[in-house]
Amino acid sequence: MPEKKPRKPRAPGAVRKRRKPAGASVGLIATDLQAAKPPGEVIELHQQIEADGGKVLSIYREPYGGRWLVMAALPIDKVEPTPYQRNLSETHVRKLERVIGKIGRFLDPIIAVRIDKEGAAKYWTPNGHHRLSAMRTLGAKSIIAIVAPEASVAYQILALNTEKAHNLRERALEVVRMYRELAPLGDATEETYQLEFEEAALITLGFCYEARPRFSGGAYHPILKRVDTFLKKPIADAMAIRQERADALLRLD
Repeated sequence: MPEKKPRKPRAPGAVRKRRKPAGASVGLIATDLQAAKPPGEVIELHQQIEADGGKVLSIYREPYGGRWLVMAALPIDKVEPTPYQRNLSETHVRKLERVIGKIGRFLDPIIAVRIDKEGAAKYWTPNGHHRLSAMRTLGAKSIIAIVAPEASVAYQILALNTEKAHNLRERALEVVRMYRELAPLGDATEETYQLEFEEAALITLGFCYEARPRFSGGAYHPILKRVDTFLKKPIADAMAIRQERADALLRLD
């Protein structure tokens, strides 16, 4: 059996090549998502949702594989997380509560499947435990869900639920880019955008990462998070102060 050739190590600082898009496009065009008649199992699911006290908002095929889905408002007391999900993060739930409560909108539907549990209809969500908990705490009566007809989706979705949380550098760069976009738009202060910026420290760190992509932000973040505060100045005026703070950190690094 021939020996495998060792992989050639990537040179330090080399950029990983991006995967090229597939040569041929796949899936459905936008006007096809509701062009066909739903199959019997989807019509039955529609009827079951409304019999359970929910309201079907739309029936359509998802654009990649063409599989049928039902978008519906479900009674929140009939929705549960799947029993095999990771433990609830109270920190994440509290953050969702603050954000949903402040913007006054729920914009991120959960995924759900309908099951019969001890003779009663329930909707299991494999990816919406935190959003469901936040909405319950806020006193919501219903929640928007994308309901799949196949119960097996409750298991398959775990493989798809692999979105990587933003690391510190990614968060800081997003914040500072937003900061620069907002600066010329008026006299709003940093405090006005506390929700969007999350932490004052992320603004300063964003300036640092812009200047030095390999900046050791993780070493300074715990301390900076405690001492850095939002400035009560228009963002355009505060930018110079942020740059001074970033320069001081860069000299230490």
